[in-house]
Amino acid sequence: MKKPFVTLEQLQEMTKTYPTPFHLYDEKGIRENARKLKAAFAWNPGFKEYFAVKATPNPTILKILHEEGCGTDCSSLTELMMADRCGFSGSEIMFSSNDTPAEEFVLAAKLGATINLDDFTHIDFLKDTIGYIPETISCRFNPGGTFSIGASEEGFQVMDNPGEAKYGFTREQLFEGFKKLKAMGAKHFGIHAFLASNTLSNEYYPILAGILFQLAVDLKKETGCDIRFINLSGGVGVPYRPEQPANDIAAIGEGVRKQYEAILTPAGMGDVAIFTELGRFMLAPYGHLVTKATHFKHTYKEYVGVDACAANLMRPAMYGAYHHITVMGKENAPCDHKYDVTGSLCENNDKFAVDRMLPEIDLGDLLVIHDTGAHGFSMGYNYNGRLRSAEVLLKEDGSTELIRRAETPDDYFATLIW
Repeated sequence: MKKPFVTLEQLQEMTKTYPTPFHLYDEKGIRENARKLKAAFAWNPGFKEYFAVKATPNPTILKILHEEGCGTDCSSLTELMMADRCGFSGSEIMFSSNDTPAEEFVLAAKLGATINLDDFTHIDFLKDTIGYIPETISCRFNPGGTFSIGASEEGFQVMDNPGEAKYGFTREQLFEGFKKLKAMGAKHFGIHAFLASNTLSNEYYPILAGILFQLAVDLKKETGCDIRFINLSGGVGVPYRPEQPANDIAAIGEGVRKQYEAILTPAGMGDVAIFTELGRFMLAPYGHLVTKATHFKHTYKEYVGVDACAANLMRPAMYGAYHHITVMGKENAPCDHKYDVTGSLCENNDKFAVDRMLPEIDLGDLLVIHDTGAHGFSMGYNYNGRLRSAEVLLKEDGSTELIRRAETPDDYFATLIW
């Protein structure tokens, strides 16, 4: 059973100030999780987490993570601008993008960010755009094919298809790219890869690390390049369903350490820094979408309508993703009613839950939709003219702070030319 990080009484008090729907974040949980991650990789002196800004692009959240020693992983012009305005600078910023507009490389270079190239052709494009190749550069690796962990009777524990992904260099391109970059003036190198999304396996990061560590050894041997860091990117997931087991970040860190000592250390590469770019793992469990039951419909199914919609949380509509729902004040009531929980968009996929067994819901009940702290608000949009909701921080002392106001009709109309 998933338990909200907030009580009904707290939410009732909040809704006097912040009308539903709104996204709520747990500062205490965010800080504690960041410290667990840092402790799990404390064996590596150069370790740094570069939080994926796209997951939760809010300045207050970014500043909290900055205080906990994190950097930022940016993938667009505005994410770079936000990182800069939040006090991140130089090597605290990792810039990983694809089909990159020239202006984004220009700003990344101006900020001193570490640029992570997505494609072999971007080498010349970067040189032509900013006039030089930075001394420190990174390249994204895509091994192609399929990637899987843990086959069982139920199927694969983790399975993804890197060969279908639009990202990264092939192995052959990577070797050629390192040689070319070195000849063009690069002195220090990094390797980056992302093979699977939202993995619930303590094996994923260690297996990925083993692949990249051996790749680093081979690259150094063949190209002579000075490899300074290996970026394991994201992919460490969270259990959206209550029956799913959570990852053990301490075990994951230990698994990566064993691979490091087995592969890099004997090759004389025991000074390589380990980087991560976690978004979902860092924030998802520490965000709730708070919404209110506003309508009921009794037709071929039983529907409960809420005042949030897919414009506030797109994942269920876009991916069919599961998000657990708690009916506040009825946590211990029997889940003996079957509902589709719907929003108000003119799209039939605007459903937060389909055939979900929940306690009987009454008009005005507050519902908490779990695990929306990453890829929740950030994927919001204005279809049907729906307005994006506020973001609220539940601070460590129990008080609340508005960290993004709700949109108004004036915001919606502001960019129009009449």
